[in-house]
Amino acid sequence: MATNDTPSNKNWLINPRFDLAWIIGPPALSALAVVLLPTLRGPALPLWGWALCIVAIDVAHVWSTLYRTYLDPEERRRRAGLLLYVPLLCWAAGVLLYRAGGAGGFWRVFAYLAVFHFVRQQFGFAMLYRRAAGERGGLALDKAAIYATMLYPLAVWHAGLPRAFDWFMPGDFVALPSWTAAAARWAYAAVLAAWAGKELRSWTGGRRPNAGKILLILATAASWHVGIVLYDSDVAFTVTNVIAHGVPYFALVWAHGRRRWAEGTGWVARLHRPGWGLAGFLGLLLALAYVEEGLWDAFIWREHAALFGGLTLAWDGPAAPLALLVPLLALPQATHYVLDAWIWRLDGTNPTLEALLPRGAPGSSPAAAPAAAAAAAGSRPPASV
Repeated sequence: MATNDTPSNKNWLINPRFDLAWIIGPPALSALAVVLLPTLRGPALPLWGWALCIVAIDVAHVWSTLYRTYLDPEERRRRAGLLLYVPLLCWAAGVLLYRAGGAGGFWRVFAYLAVFHFVRQQFGFAMLYRRAAGERGGLALDKAAIYATMLYPLAVWHAGLPRAFDWFMPGDFVALPSWTAAAARWAYAAVLAAWAGKELRSWTGGRRPNAGKILLILATAASWHVGIVLYDSDVAFTVTNVIAHGVPYFALVWAHGRRRWAEGTGWVARLHRPGWGLAGFLGLLLALAYVEEGLWDAFIWREHAALFGGLTLAWDGPAAPLALLVPLLALPQATHYVLDAWIWRLDGTNPTLEALLPRGAPGSSPAAAPAAAAAAAGSRPPASV
């Protein structure tokens, strides 16, 4: 994740090399890999694939929120109440939900929360690219386009249950009538046609295309279409879904940390240095993910004991304790979902994030906007990422 470019490059959040490799590349390349490699369209992930996609990416990216929150002393001071009460409230809500709806009700609600979180992340990236380029017009169509790339595949999924894959477990989605897939397809085509027309008119009108935003929307469309619509495969869905979501999140946390700790001296700052620092950054997350998933497997799933030393602690007594245990094990994920609503806002409440990401001036060209905004704010570019 190293580059010497600055964020003054037009249309990019960090710079072209970083964005294409770590933000736009993961959804695009994961979709391409599934199309080209038949082994990625199989019925189930092998153990090594599950360890890579689920433990090393999906679960580990959840824990990377620590770097933006609990491991940052400034964040702990500014958000003391939020960081204390969000986990407590999430666990309490999970206990109530499990007691009221059982395992099925709990996982259904949790699945839809996860879907919302995944959709909003891609939406957020699209809006960041608009901000970087200083775009003001065409907001409604940009929003419609990025949402459509994900909502259409979700409509196909809901209208075609059961599928060969699930978000968390069988039955966690509500079935829709089969005609909704066709209706969603027509709406999707209309939205993308209108959006493409808007981008073409902007280009022919003399405005340089916002390459980052356009490529992000197209990459998102590819990963969600390939993983859900084109193939009915658990492996294809997992590869496209997890890589497209988790790797860009790692990248943004790392990029933020490089700026945040550019002149720091503590152990967290050292984890945001290239080389062995990056290894430590990821190593801590992998260790936490391994422990968490090992507890899930020992207590609940009992599916991958070979990866966790054969440890089995599964509860075979009354179901009541599961209402306490399952929400507790799900707490890192639930906390990650909720805290994300605060830690990535660009409304003045996240100054280090504001300093990292360029902001184009209203009406300026994509090339000049980030530099103009940085000069006006008297800010310097972040350290190389």
